[in-house]
Amino acid sequence: MASTSADAPDPGAATPGNGSATPGNGPAVSRREFDALFEAVRTWGRWTPADRGAWNRVTADHVRRAAAGVRSGVVVPLALPWNTRPGPDNRRPALHHMTDLGDVERPEPSTHKDFIAADYHGKGVTHLDALSHIAYRGQLYDGRTAGDAVGSEGARFGAVSTLGPLVTRGVLLDLPAALGVRWLEPGHAVHARDITAAERALGVTIGEADAVLLRSGQVRRRAELGAWDPDTASAGLHVDAVPLLAERGVALLGGDGDSDVRPSPVEGVHSPVHALAVAAMGVPLLDNLDLEALSAATAEAGRYAFLLVVAPLKVPGGTGSPVNPVAVL
Repeated sequence: MASTSADAPDPGAATPGNGSATPGNGPAVSRREFDALFEAVRTWGRWTPADRGAWNRVTADHVRRAAAGVRSGVVVPLALPWNTRPGPDNRRPALHHMTDLGDVERPEPSTHKDFIAADYHGKGVTHLDALSHIAYRGQLYDGRTAGDAVGSEGARFGAVSTLGPLVTRGVLLDLPAALGVRWLEPGHAVHARDITAAERALGVTIGEADAVLLRSGQVRRRAELGAWDPDTASAGLHVDAVPLLAERGVALLGGDGDSDVRPSPVEGVHSPVHALAVAAMGVPLLDNLDLEALSAATAEAGRYAFLLVVAPLKVPGGTGSPVNPVAVL
């Protein structure tokens, strides 16, 4: 079990600990091996409209079946609080200030107004990555040239406004629950074998058009041991887990980190799972979820599948959006 004492190890250190059976971020993957994997999982030319990517898998029947699985009606929000405090995991804090304290408008009633803003593609804000967010070797999903498709006014292909509300069956892969530990240590890579083992332990199976949410326990670890720089070390998926997710036909991928294990096991590629999911497979990503309440709710319910609803802001040309996804059990 993880230490929570004053002499606990450096939170940023990629140590195994915590009962992890497969510690470390390896095995290392060469750029040549990664490029072959990219080609193996890419789905370019498969769907119309192309800029909805794998979300084209989700049909009305999928939504109805997901809704029919609701039993208790318990609603669990999955977003982190709006974070205005700078820290090692929040280098670009969100903004929130008051613009009206009841002394601006007359006559009655008085009003109170505020302003919010965020450079949200970081570690501090729960957000959705649209298909325009990631390019690999200069190409977005479906082979679109990044320089032509994304400019100073935003994205002309793969914008978040083309996705709309995302509603489907969600599956929580609660790795700490499956392993009987409090959290995965930063730098712990999750492999395909870990996913299938978690499915067996939790009694759930990932299916076509599902949204897969990976819990590493990062939020709990931060609460107990303090913040660290997740760009340097974070638990997440190894690239060898991606072919399994491609085979299952997932439509959305997310986690309490940003899906990638760090340090990256791939030479010269900082976020290889981002490249494979978004640019190769057309799978949008949910980053920086708070999955602690969902972990408790699914454990109490004894089931790890639920209705997932994600409603991004409708920003024309946006490469993503802050979101507050909800799970309905």
